[in-house]
This record gives sequence, structure tokens and C-alpha cells, in this order.
Amino acid sequence: MPPLTHTHWHLRDAHELAREHGVDPALGLAEAEAALRAVQHGPNEIAAGERRTPAALLLDQFKDFMILVLLGAAVVSGLIGDLVDTLAIVVIVLLNALIGFVQAWRADRALAALQQLAAARATVLRGGRRVTIPASRLVPGDIVLLEAGNQVPADLRLMTIAQLRIDESALTGESVAVDKHVRSLSEAGAALGDRLNMAFKGTTAAHGRGTGLVVATGMATELGKVAGLLDRSGELQTPLQQRLAAFGKRLALVVLAICALIFAIGVLRGEPPVLMVLTAVSLAVAAIPESLPAVVTVLLALGARRMVAQNALVRRLPSVETLGSVSTICTDKTGTLTLNRMHAEQLLAEGSARAETLRAAALCNDAQRGADGAWQGDPTETALAELAAAHDVDVAALAQPRIAELPFDAERKRMSTLHRGAAGFVLYTKGAPESLLPRCTAHWSEAGALALDHDATMRQAERLAAQGLRVLAFARRELADADLSAGAETVERGLAFIGLVALIDPPRPEAEAAVRDCLAAGITPVMITGDHPATARAIARRLGIVTDADAPVLTGTMLAAMDEAALRARCAEVRVYARVDPAQKIRIVEALQSLGRFVAMTGDGVNDAPALRRADIGVAMGRGGTDVAREAASLVLLDDNFATIVAAVRDGRRIYDNIRKFVRYAMTGNSGEIWTLFLAPMLGLPIPLLPIHILWVNLVTDGLPGLALAAEPAERGVMQRAPRPPGESLFADGLWQHVLFIGLLIGGLCLGVQAWALATGHAHWQTMVFTVLTFAQMAHVMAIRSEREPLWRQGLASNLPLLGAVLLTFALQLATIYVPWLQPIFKTEALDADELAICFGAAGLVYLAAEAEKRWRRHLATRGTQAGATSGKQAV
Repeated sequence: MPPLTHTHWHLRDAHELAREHGVDPALGLAEAEAALRAVQHGPNEIAAGERRTPAALLLDQFKDFMILVLLGAAVVSGLIGDLVDTLAIVVIVLLNALIGFVQAWRADRALAALQQLAAARATVLRGGRRVTIPASRLVPGDIVLLEAGNQVPADLRLMTIAQLRIDESALTGESVAVDKHVRSLSEAGAALGDRLNMAFKGTTAAHGRGTGLVVATGMATELGKVAGLLDRSGELQTPLQQRLAAFGKRLALVVLAICALIFAIGVLRGEPPVLMVLTAVSLAVAAIPESLPAVVTVLLALGARRMVAQNALVRRLPSVETLGSVSTICTDKTGTLTLNRMHAEQLLAEGSARAETLRAAALCNDAQRGADGAWQGDPTETALAELAAAHDVDVAALAQPRIAELPFDAERKRMSTLHRGAAGFVLYTKGAPESLLPRCTAHWSEAGALALDHDATMRQAERLAAQGLRVLAFARRELADADLSAGAETVERGLAFIGLVALIDPPRPEAEAAVRDCLAAGITPVMITGDHPATARAIARRLGIVTDADAPVLTGTMLAAMDEAALRARCAEVRVYARVDPAQKIRIVEALQSLGRFVAMTGDGVNDAPALRRADIGVAMGRGGTDVAREAASLVLLDDNFATIVAAVRDGRRIYDNIRKFVRYAMTGNSGEIWTLFLAPMLGLPIPLLPIHILWVNLVTDGLPGLALAAEPAERGVMQRAPRPPGESLFADGLWQHVLFIGLLIGGLCLGVQAWALATGHAHWQTMVFTVLTFAQMAHVMAIRSEREPLWRQGLASNLPLLGAVLLTFALQLATIYVPWLQPIFKTEALDADELAICFGAAGLVYLAAEAEKRWRRHLATRGTQAGATSGKQAV
């Protein structure tokens, strides 16, 4: 059989398709023919794609420019005999490589998890016999038999059904099982959820039975197309990685230029060339903050550990920081913002009809109580059973006397059950209002039949449906006998309308507050769902994602007709997307990214996995989500709680702030060292520091105090500010000016102490410069714990690890000065009380200068706020 390329199977007649596939639906394929087609089409499996080898994954970790610079620094440190520094750098680089390797390896498991969704076995007709075979052996043309509980093993064009409902939530995101039929459809661009004559691979038969013709297998299925999207959607660099990469490149070039200049000036002044080589190289090693990757890793790891305690599992460490930069959250509806459980929202019946509607909801129902007491069955029917039970209807007792039934089917959209009544038999019917109301001739009441206003009742049902509710109508009819053999068209006639019940998959209780917090933090929530537009808009309005009852909703059909430019324009204003397929989710994410947004995508289904990978950060549901979504995501919410994202965003912002604080601290200290060494020759002073001094300051001050910044709590108002612009430099918001100003101050104080000591005949001038440099950096780190608040308002005890690290550094520095056996190693001499007091005083000036800068910035911020308020009043 030639391969079929036509994919609009839902438009075709099932028996015509069977003829094209060369198969008799009553007999199925012959084994020999199935074997030939297996060779032609391949196994019915999801291709894993080309997997990178472990060696390739490991080598990828050493391509970063900063890592290469650090390796060069390690080599240089080894050449000048500082093996301790060399070892420290190598350990840091290997640690980062190992973490990156593990993350990349785990990310590659997403496709492997997708393969596991394939049904292990399938029941088919082969040569007229019903046989069970491995699902991987299915071929186009096979006739598959489905029963409730079966996973659909391939894409099927349904041929026969009996009350067949299929749970497609993993593929389309729709929470309610879909009623299927076998009629041909007419809309070529129908969304997957609207192709009611199809059953798709990876979905599950929830009720009834049916047979279907296999029209697509393996990668040609809709699930296979998702796998293809997942394989192609590569991961982007996080904002942190982008900023650090740019920072590292610029820093290395600047440091190399400065070191070359210092070497040249020193030689021209007559300094020994060997000393100047060692000084320049030592400065290069010191100026490059090799502890930066370690500090970033520790900050992210500590943040990840805190987030696990808040039910958020981090799969990629950089995603912790990325959440703090997110400006748009694209969230799935079903199971993410909603409970993924139908609930009776409204009961519209009055007087005696109210109790009768509840009775009908209990009797015309196939839901059963499980061993744990919870209702089991179709979500709609369990919701009706819960409604009746909540109004003290004894559902279990009422369900016993069922005598006969007319099961629900998708064509007539009704279900009827017959029960013994006071004067014969009572037929209870439920169904779609548009199907049931035309069959009603009166409005039932215990006192007697009332006139039924069909138009008013239908308008009421339509108004509820427009609010995103699923509306069911209930009716009854008294019969003289229990014979239903006349069929539904005859029996379900002359009914008495009882009432309406409106159902919905309700929002999570905490989701509204979470959406409100996102908006306060400058983050725009966007709903992307496979559900119907009215339902999506209703839920979005309840949660505050949109405020207008007529807010625009972009459907998959509308989106398919748009080019990229039109989609970008619409994405700037649309907050709700409905009936979209997996490829369209990626288009939406990419359109938002093209507008300069950093996008988080939340989801739990197979259909969400490609967009989770393509987004700047993917957030999967851990409790109700699929393995595919979890493996494709960067962050997994263990409690499936949308509100957990808000806590993650807060931690992400705190962590990014702390990384900036470390950069501010490390670069200011390095700047002070560079200015000290660079300006001394210009001022006619001898080289103020030896290579051992530079390396010691770099090791001690960038070590424990820098790492202790990871414990810094979040600043006040961290969730009341807008996300940082995606292209913002790590040195934005005055950081580079601070590095320059305070660095110059530290350098100036060191050289001032040196000049004073030389002028007054103090022989310990080099030890004093060495000590001022160390103490000044400790004073500085305490001052920059906040970018705005003074230290006295924060309190020393609010970051005990940092306080301990600073005190330990002071102790270590004093040890190099006063411990006799350390003095020859560090070329130091004991300072007297006056000399030590001068060193402490110089450090105190650095602290006061940093606090004065913060006060000035607070003053500017206050003036800016007042100016904005004044201009706003004038505009009004």
C-alpha cells in the first residue's frame, strides 16, 4: 500500500478510509500484510532523536568564556607557585562542569519519558481474529478495539462507538472527557479537541467502547508531532547566564589591559622586571573573581533548597534566578489554575422542582462511591452526585431501583433512566438544553403542570454557557409500563421540564491571590488552554487575569490564520488563548519573547511539553502532571499550586539581588586593589603590595564573606517592583558608578596611609597598606547588604553567617600580622596600637561613604516619587 499523506482524517468517511487502506473492518489486516506495512512504516514508537553522548555533554560545559578565563588563571597561578589558588580554581570549574553535565543529561530524558506514554499492548482484528499485540506493532490499516480504561495506542478514525468518551486532557488540556461520534466533519482547521470522530495516541478511553481504523502511527501521530516539537525546541540562556557571560568577557579584556599597563609603567620606572611580571600576573588572578561561579552556584543551590521546602523542585539551577526576571507567565488552565474536577456551580429550579431536580441528578447518573467514600466515574456525573449528596439526597438508596435506561450518546446528547414511581414508572432525562428543551411540553411542579417558556429557559441556559459553565437540563415523564423498546425518539417525548444545573471546573482557591500578587510584581499572567473560549474567559475573569466580560480571546483557528507580525501585535493585548494546539503554544511563547518579554510557561500535559522547553523557564505540575511535562520543565511544583510560583518569583528576585551584591562587593574590592597598584607608580610611591598580599586578600575577602551574602534576606518591597528589563546589564542602576567611586576611595586610602607612613618614618607601611585593604573590604561588605536601607535598620543579626565571616576574616588578617610563624610567609610585621587604629579608621571611612551613597540614592528616589505624584495631580 502506498503511504497516505492526507492528514485531515476527520473530514473523511470512515469506511471510505478503510477501503483506501485496503482493509475489511470486520476482518482486519492479514498478518502477512501487517508485516509488510511494519517494514514500510516502521514501529509505532516515538523516536528519541539523536542523543548526545556523555562525553559531548561534559565537553559542552567548558565552552563558556568565563570558564576558559578561569582555567587560564589557574595555569598562571601554578606557574608563579601558588598551587593553593590553582587548586581552588580547578575545583570550582569542575564543580560547575559537573552540575551542568547532570542538568543537561536530565533534560535529555524528556523524550525518553515521552516514549513511555505509548500503550504497551493493543487489541486488534487480524485475519478475522481478535488478538492482543504490542502497541509498537500497529500499522496504518489496523482495526483497533477500545474499551473503557484502554490507552489509545495510535491515532484512530473511529468507525463504531457505544457511549465512547475519551479523556484527552493530557493532549488538549480539556478537563472533561469528550463524547465521540463517527460522522465526518466539515471544518478542515478544527482543533484537536473538536475532532470528535478521532481518537489520539496517548489519550485514554474513559467510558464505553468502540473500534477505530489506525490512520497514523509513531511520529506521524499527534503525540509524535509533539515529540518532534520537543526535540526541536532548544533551551535558551537564562538572563543570569547572559549577564555573566558578557560580564566575564569585558572583565577579562579590561584586566589584561590594566595588567599590561602596570607592568610597562613599573619597568619604565626601574622596578625589577621579574617583580613586575609577578605583580601583574598576581593582579590578573586577583582581579578576576574566580569565586563568582561558586558564589552563584551556592546562591542558586540554597535558593533551590529553600524552594523544595515550599513545594517547588528545581531541575535546572539557573531557573531559580530566571523566575525573578520573568515578566509574563503563560499558564495552562486545567489543573493549574483550576482544580481539574467538575463542580456544580448553580442549581436553577424553584419550589418542589428543586428537590425533584436533585432527585433526577442522583438517579439519572452512573457515578459510584469508591472504597474511600469518594465518588468515581465521569467528572460530570460525580459532580451531580456530590450536588445531590450535599443537599441530603440519599444517592446510594435512590440508585437501587433503576429498572431500565437509555444510555447517553453524542448524537442525541441525552440520557434517561426509568424508576418505579408512586403510580407506575418515572423516566428521568438529562441532557444538553438545546437537545432536551424542545422535547418538553410543560414545567413540572408537585401541584401540577405549569406552562413552559421555552425561549426564556433557553436564554437562561445560554447566559450560563456564556459564563463558561457547562449547562445540563433535567426533565421527567410518568409512564404506565417499563417498556422502553420503542426507542429514545418515542420515549423521550412529552417531557416535563424540572430545572437546570450549571457546572464548571472551578478555580483553585489560592489562584486568585497568586494572580493578584503577580500583577503587583509587574508580571502579566496569560492563560493558554485547549478548552472552549467561553470557559477560558470566564475562569480568567474570576481570577483577575482579565477584568472585562468581553475581553478578547484568541482561538487556535484565529491564530492559524495570522502571520508572525499580526500575532505579535495581538499578543501585546490578548491575555486568554483557547483551543490551541502544541505548535501554536510555541508560536505564542515566541511572539511574546519577540516583544522583549521573559516568559514562564506552566503546564501539566503532554501538549505543554514543547512550550515548556521553548519558554525562558518551564514550570510543570508535579502531582497531576505528566512525566513528559516534568522532564521538559526547569521547575516542578510539587503541590500543583499556582501560588507556589509567587514564592519562587520572590526567591528568584532575592537571589539575583544577592548576586548583584556579591558582584558589587567583589568588583569594588578588586577595583581598590587595581587603583592601589596602578596609581602608586604615578605618585612616585614604591609598589605597595607583594604578590602574596594580593592573592591573600583575594582568597580571604572573596571567600567566606562573599559566600555569606547568599543568606541575605529579601529586601523590603521586592515584590512591588517591576521585573528587570531582559537586556539590563549586571552593572545597571548605579552599580558601576559604585564600583568606581568606592574602589577609588579604597585605593586612595591605601595610598594615603602608605604616603603618611613613609613620610613619618613608619617601617611597617607595607603591612599597613595590606591591612587597610582587607579591613576596608570587610567594612564595605557590611554596608552593601542592602542597596537602599542603612545597616542600622537591617540589624547586624539579620545575617549571622555574614557577620561570622567578617569577624573570622578580621581574625585571620590579624593572625598574618601577629602570629610569628606566619610573618615570614606573608612578609608582614607586627603593627603597634596607633598603626592598627589608623587601619580601622580608614576602613570606617569606607563604611561611612557607602552609607552616604545609599542615603543620597534614597533622597533621589523620594524626589522622583514626589515629582511623579505632582505631575499626576497636574494631569488630573
